[in-house]
Amino acid sequence: METTKMFINGTFTDAINGATRAIRNPANDAVIALVPEAQIVDAELAILAARSAFDNGPWRKTTAQERGKLLLKLAANIRSHFEELVVIEVRNNGKPKREAEFDIEDAANCFEFYAGLATKIHGETMQVPANSFSYVLREPIGVCVQIIPWNYPLLMAAWKLAPALAAGNCCVLKPSELTPLSALRLAELIHETGFPEGVVNIITGDGAVCGSALINHPSIDKIAFTGGTLTGKKIMEAASKNLKRVTLELGGKNPAIFFDDCDMDLAIDWGLFAAFANQGQVCSAGSRLLIQDKIYDEFVARFLNKIPEIKIGYGMAEGTNMGPLISKAHREKVEAYIRLGVEEGATLLIGGTRPTDEALQDGYFLSPTVFAGVTNTMRIAKEEIFGPVCTLHRFTTEEEAIQLANDTEYGLAAGIFTKNLNVAHRFSQALRTGVIWVNNFQPTYNEMPWGGYKQSGIGRELGLYGIEAYLETKQVNINLDETPVGWY
Repeated sequence: METTKMFINGTFTDAINGATRAIRNPANDAVIALVPEAQIVDAELAILAARSAFDNGPWRKTTAQERGKLLLKLAANIRSHFEELVVIEVRNNGKPKREAEFDIEDAANCFEFYAGLATKIHGETMQVPANSFSYVLREPIGVCVQIIPWNYPLLMAAWKLAPALAAGNCCVLKPSELTPLSALRLAELIHETGFPEGVVNIITGDGAVCGSALINHPSIDKIAFTGGTLTGKKIMEAASKNLKRVTLELGGKNPAIFFDDCDMDLAIDWGLFAAFANQGQVCSAGSRLLIQDKIYDEFVARFLNKIPEIKIGYGMAEGTNMGPLISKAHREKVEAYIRLGVEEGATLLIGGTRPTDEALQDGYFLSPTVFAGVTNTMRIAKEEIFGPVCTLHRFTTEEEAIQLANDTEYGLAAGIFTKNLNVAHRFSQALRTGVIWVNNFQPTYNEMPWGGYKQSGIGRELGLYGIEAYLETKQVNINLDETPVGWY
């Protein structure tokens, strides 16, 4: 069992009061590390370090070229520790190795993408109705608190840190208290890369104490959060006290819509991935499958026939494509939703049970679960379950499908499966979601904006929009007239 430290002001440190938290492997419930349990004073120290680094340190004087080179060097460090980071992610999060490999690669890609954008931040000159040289500057916001979830630990750290640092901000990052290990290893790589003291601070602790101290601190300028909608609302309320900037990437109850002309093999393949990738613990999971009448019976039969092929097990084991849920408490929450679905009158077609394999009994495993006979009034169709549970819905017309798809308080993502480009374009415009996929589901690109409508969040991450979220806009006007104004 390893013992790790937080990263504050360029130094690796314990919590001031010495408190620690045991970190468990969700595949076997074993304690794999002890990490500091940050308290209010630790959060304040991290914020003061970032504040000093931004206001007084060398970071604001660092050129865009230098920032970009540091981010490229950090990406190279991630790649040079690729296998180590994959193992950390699998042990701490439980996801299959194949998914962890993709995450680590994409995290390095994210830092490289924003390294390139660091030198592409530009303002503009404007013609105004006066003899003035008027121009616009884009400047970093300042000190950014960034709080990330447990489902993509290192990748979410990259999504937050890369654009913020490219724009010239200083950061305090808090990973989930359940999965801090890859972020703490990233802190070591950041230190080795040569970022100035205080520019990046990574602290570990729970949301109620550490997270609350961070978001309520008067010396921060921005909060970026990925997680549940209820927590997002609390963060927005805290930010309103002194008008901190916010970016919120929140929940989803995302539809995947299968028309009768879709390629059935492709549709089944992506439908399974939409619902069960990362054990369904994805804000953009396709947890509502809307299937047109003519293909409904065939689709459902083939979909159910494929589910037993999903191999549940330890993430590093060969062939595993579904790991455990993140914690005992979270599995119990998902199981409560499964019981609720039965009570509401839905038909449980498959799953809803824990695997019987003796080797998996100590972990938080749960079999893929599918419900039919579901209406949009049922809680299992309305609320984000965040586990390997999907619901099947039948529709006849396009209008009915649009109504079903949009009948949710969320609006993060949706998938459309059809060979008809007219249908694809019509639905892409009709669906109230921030991300649309046609004939696939879940691919996420660093180059494209990510975020949702309605209660799925505020603002966008990734792409050019991601760096815009970390910039302020300033106008400058230089009077070219040399005569007095003569107003008085």
